[in-house]
Amino acid sequence: MAAAESGFPIEPLYGPEALAGWDPAARLGRPGEYPYTRGVHPTMYTGRPWTMRQYAGFGTAAESNARYRRLIEGGGTGLSVAFDLPTQMGYDSDAPRAAGEVGKVGVAVDSVEDMAVLFDGIPLGAVSTSMTINAPAAVLLLLYQLVGEAQGVASSALTGTVQNDVLKEYIARGTYIFPPEPSLRLAADVFRYCRAEIPRWNTISVSGYHMAEAGADPAQEVAFTLANGIAYVRTALAAGMAVDDFAPRLSFFFVARTTLLEEVAKFRAARRIWARIMREEFGAKDPRSQMLRFHTQTAGVQLTAQQPEVNLVRVSVQALAAVFGGTQSLHTNGFDEAIALPTEKAARLALRTQQVLAHETDVTATVDPFAGSYAVESLTDAVEESVLALLARVEEQGGAVAAIERGFQKGEIERSAYRIQQRTDSGERTVVGVNRFRLDEEEPYQPLRVDPAIERRQAGRLARLRAERSGRAVTRTLDALRRTAEGPSNVLYPMKEALAARATVGEVCDALRGVWGTYVPVERF
Repeated sequence: MAAAESGFPIEPLYGPEALAGWDPAARLGRPGEYPYTRGVHPTMYTGRPWTMRQYAGFGTAAESNARYRRLIEGGGTGLSVAFDLPTQMGYDSDAPRAAGEVGKVGVAVDSVEDMAVLFDGIPLGAVSTSMTINAPAAVLLLLYQLVGEAQGVASSALTGTVQNDVLKEYIARGTYIFPPEPSLRLAADVFRYCRAEIPRWNTISVSGYHMAEAGADPAQEVAFTLANGIAYVRTALAAGMAVDDFAPRLSFFFVARTTLLEEVAKFRAARRIWARIMREEFGAKDPRSQMLRFHTQTAGVQLTAQQPEVNLVRVSVQALAAVFGGTQSLHTNGFDEAIALPTEKAARLALRTQQVLAHETDVTATVDPFAGSYAVESLTDAVEESVLALLARVEEQGGAVAAIERGFQKGEIERSAYRIQQRTDSGERTVVGVNRFRLDEEEPYQPLRVDPAIERRQAGRLARLRAERSGRAVTRTLDALRRTAEGPSNVLYPMKEALAARATVGEVCDALRGVWGTYVPVERF
């Protein structure tokens, strides 16, 4: 008998007995209706396919802008911005801590001028943009808004998502800046600001993807993600917001693995659990507040540097799992991402994978084709049971933040990652090209390399910016930001003034560091 990634058994044969006593009306409902097991829209992809986002960003803003334009010209329907590590950590490109990392894992954005170059020639009123940024999410969102204003686009017309999920950074990824309490306050400030100023923007993308990349199994991925979502909802409620004022703009971000059936079940179970939480625990009345809308990225952790072309097959299966699971948008990884940043050819092939699924297959012809499947409905129930058990364990510790401080989620994920590695090393888990079906000699491959001179050029841009701007205006607006951070008011309004005065990302984050401090993890053995 095989075992699911989440640990429960997968039977070799399922029949009617698997769903004995099972109430389809209660467990499934109709597509677009509570509990949304079958999807958040009545027609799903039969009307139009999912948003095809390609996560991209490297080097300078000009280089990334050229890649974005080509992706849009190639049929991409949404952009997804990867920022470099210094930007993610709230440091300017000329900061000592940025040395060697500028433009390496994403694009370097230091100021509103960089953001303007990044979206030069791209009409922000006509494109949906997702930004993978967390601790300084508010800063990058405001830069985007400022560029939209410069283009003449009303903020009410801007659409997209800012990840803004710092809790998972303490669990799995590590690009945090501030301690949990002010980080949650900043997330809630984004909720309030967007409701008033950018109403069509998704204010958070609660992410399980990075926990999965760190080793979380599917049940852990969903449970710890929903636990973080609960923490954000509670934070917003404690700040005086009504649940139906902000919950419709919440979104989620999950991985899609090659274990197709379990992944389809995972997505269906996640929707059902979240709908019940929002209705029963938080009293959400607006159906949009009960809907778990999510973006999916294919599993980078499952890609291999060995025989990289095989990753094209992996990504295709993973993308199919996301589509069968009912994702709202999808990024497909380049086949060469286990080696380096994806080449332009690899990025184009990744987009073509989605286009083949959308336009050459029949997967968009019907809603939730797995509904009623003995196997998938049983797996959906099994995933749900595992997720609810983990959520209960998080609640027993006082919720997501308290559990994070105890190292609970991190420890569970590390144990899962160790189990996976043991199974791979023993050969129990097959990885094609790694522990089976290997080549005696790998074919040479020329990866994309980022020019190390980028760091010097970015430093030059920053020097010119600081020489040309009004130092007095920057000082005045940063002082106003610090004063606001010390009190209860929304920090995004003075933050926008500082960025409009051409304060840099690093200067804004340093102003907040001076008030809120920085997070120092405590290792627990």
